[in-house]
Amino acid sequence: MAKVRIKNITCSLSEREIIIDTGTFLTKMLITDSLLLDYKRCSRRAFLNIHGDPTQQDPERDFLQKLRQESKRHIASVLDTFYSHYQPSYTSGANWREKAQLTEQLMQQGVDCIYQGILWVDDSSSSKHLPDDFLHFLSSGDEYLGKPHLLIKQPGQSKFGDWSYYPVSIHLGRKAKPEYKLIVTFYAQLLAIIQETLPPTPQLIVRPLKHFSVEVIQWLPKLQLVLDECVTMLGTMQEPEVFIARQRCHLCRWYGHCHAIAHSQQHLSLVPGVTPSRYRSLRDIGVITTRSLAEANFDTIEELIGRGLAQKLQQQARSLVHNHAIPRSQSQYNFSEILSNETVELYFDIEAEPERNLDYLLGVVVVNRLNQTQTFYPFLAETPEEEGIIWEQFLELVNTYHQAPIFHFSDYEKDTIKRLGNLYQTPDRNIQHLLSRLIDLHHCVISSVILPVENYSLKSLANWLGFHWRDVGVSGDQCVCWYDQWLTTGDRHYLTSILRYNEDDCLATLHLKNWLAEFFNNIEF
Repeated sequence: MAKVRIKNITCSLSEREIIIDTGTFLTKMLITDSLLLDYKRCSRRAFLNIHGDPTQQDPERDFLQKLRQESKRHIASVLDTFYSHYQPSYTSGANWREKAQLTEQLMQQGVDCIYQGILWVDDSSSSKHLPDDFLHFLSSGDEYLGKPHLLIKQPGQSKFGDWSYYPVSIHLGRKAKPEYKLIVTFYAQLLAIIQETLPPTPQLIVRPLKHFSVEVIQWLPKLQLVLDECVTMLGTMQEPEVFIARQRCHLCRWYGHCHAIAHSQQHLSLVPGVTPSRYRSLRDIGVITTRSLAEANFDTIEELIGRGLAQKLQQQARSLVHNHAIPRSQSQYNFSEILSNETVELYFDIEAEPERNLDYLLGVVVVNRLNQTQTFYPFLAETPEEEGIIWEQFLELVNTYHQAPIFHFSDYEKDTIKRLGNLYQTPDRNIQHLLSRLIDLHHCVISSVILPVENYSLKSLANWLGFHWRDVGVSGDQCVCWYDQWLTTGDRHYLTSILRYNEDDCLATLHLKNWLAEFFNNIEF
């Protein structure tokens, strides 16, 4: 792609803004791209960001700041690869309306590319060149604000002359997600009103520098639906129902607030396996709490969602209500034999930096049941270049106990052994022998026992079993931040914290294995 020059408008906007007319609350709302993105991901988050009490938010996690820094680096990489740019001066303290005017002036001048421009329209905006139904979203009397990363000049007629602009939206993800397409369509609609012509194919750029064209005509009806729903929700002041989804919620600053509400309600979303669609189905037959699911007529649930799933969800609800473990009726493995105590056992956990594709800590706790000792061996790459060194150190240790089982939690350790073995050219027979020694305790749990937990992460399981990490509230993503801070500052305090967390992960795996071994020894399947 040819490089073009960029005009850059630096701006500082709050992520959510509301315009309030005198004496009337919420008569005129400012609908922003950030608000729509929040709504698309979670309507409740969008509502709370506008109407919620900010003091009820959780402290911002370091990992969110890291993601923002990664996003800035990704955007810089896009600019360096495809565009050259400079930053003109602008009036200090200019508000977003003034910056929107400056953006339009740059489009009027026909500059090749505008970086961080501001698109703004309200109900006074109109275009004789666009059909009325295209302007329908303005009929509410609200204002609309978009902040596309780039506005690119292209040949074509607009009110500016024989050129027009299309938006480019840059995202940190690796896929052209529906919410990304929705937002870039929002930019296209704002641009269409401003320049009096519709940009047919706005662009998405995701990692690593992948381009996607978005068909505006296909996405405009979906955008209109989301806009209508979002404006209605905010205008009626009706707080959306809580729904806890671990992957979606864990970085949200409203998580603690929402989780407390869900817990007080015994909300079904706290039952592992209850997805939004399954929740709606169960709610339609009056099953709305964990207890009501535990006590519901099985035949009714089976008819609704099928026998296997009905049994799984009801047993999970009963486990939560009565706070006890329930053995699964069938299992293809004899876990009593697999988990029987050996003289020497290894417990393995990894800390990684996904952005660098780096596994920088291979932690192993060696348990000698004969000597009643447990020793932690942390193989730590203090620089990314040392990954190969710690891999060889790890192999030396595990080969010292070449018959000892290696317990871990989840597929990541197995996948990492394959990756590092291939990367550092370890003989395949050695890798295969190592893989044959792995015992995945996550698989053991989900295959054979139902536990009273909200999710089957190591932390949830170990905490229920009475194990607690020394650093309260710390998770694996914090270790990612600590490692970055170590590389930046050289402060060994960060390494110490990472080592302590990794050792606790290994010990939690040990704690879980001991409990499982005892549980299976006392259960007849």
